[in-house]
Amino acid sequence: MSIRFDILSLFPDFFTSPLNAGILSRAIQNGFAEVKITNIRDFASGRHKVVDDMPFGGGPGMVLKPEPVVAALESIILDGRKSIRILLSPDGRKFNQEFAGELLRYDQVVLICGRYEGVDERIRANFVDDDVSIGDYVLSGGEVAAIVILESVVRLVKGVIGNEESIHAETFSRSLLDYPQYTRPREFRGYNVPEVLVSGNHSEIKKWRMLQSLEKTLRKRPDLIDKAKNCGYLTEEEITILKKVQKETIN
Repeated sequence: MSIRFDILSLFPDFFTSPLNAGILSRAIQNGFAEVKITNIRDFASGRHKVVDDMPFGGGPGMVLKPEPVVAALESIILDGRKSIRILLSPDGRKFNQEFAGELLRYDQVVLICGRYEGVDERIRANFVDDDVSIGDYVLSGGEVAAIVILESVVRLVKGVIGNEESIHAETFSRSLLDYPQYTRPREFRGYNVPEVLVSGNHSEIKKWRMLQSLEKTLRKRPDLIDKAKNCGYLTEEEITILKKVQKETIN
């Protein structure tokens, strides 16, 4: 399986380092992902290649013009692929692990990086399929968000991660936070690894990790517990442990 990403940005050089390091670099080199960066400014008209203008009605900042963005979009060759065009915007749909999995259904994902005070609303209303935010905060542009989405999706492509079991055990994969991890040395400055993890008893280790994951999620992100239950992610054993943890917490 291979997935293609087309990223539209005013700052294509931003992506040089991220695409040449770690998982993204290996995925591209091994043919699991293809990434093409399109410079929106190349599609602006006039001598100065202006891509923004003042907002109608007044107000601070500048707005990204529709002409260069739409022209850049229309330049992308789709080749009959199943594709989705996404505008990266702070007021868009919240991106999460579930959404990352949804994007695997597409052969091609187009990410449009917003800038300035935003983009002309006609772009959002008529030329994209969805608008997406990676969190409730404001960035200077969508480039950082594009990398976040790119890596979170690419690592789910079959073959990208060597041990695929690790994907299913990760935080948010089942709407639960991950259990604590430890490695050598066994003792560090007086702090020791929990005995159960070095006991060799795999059944007890599994139970300990399950308990830690549930306790951690209940403490830090109780909203995820409800989602896990409603979506049927929890096993009968986990439900039993969860009830016990909740009861102890109340008492």
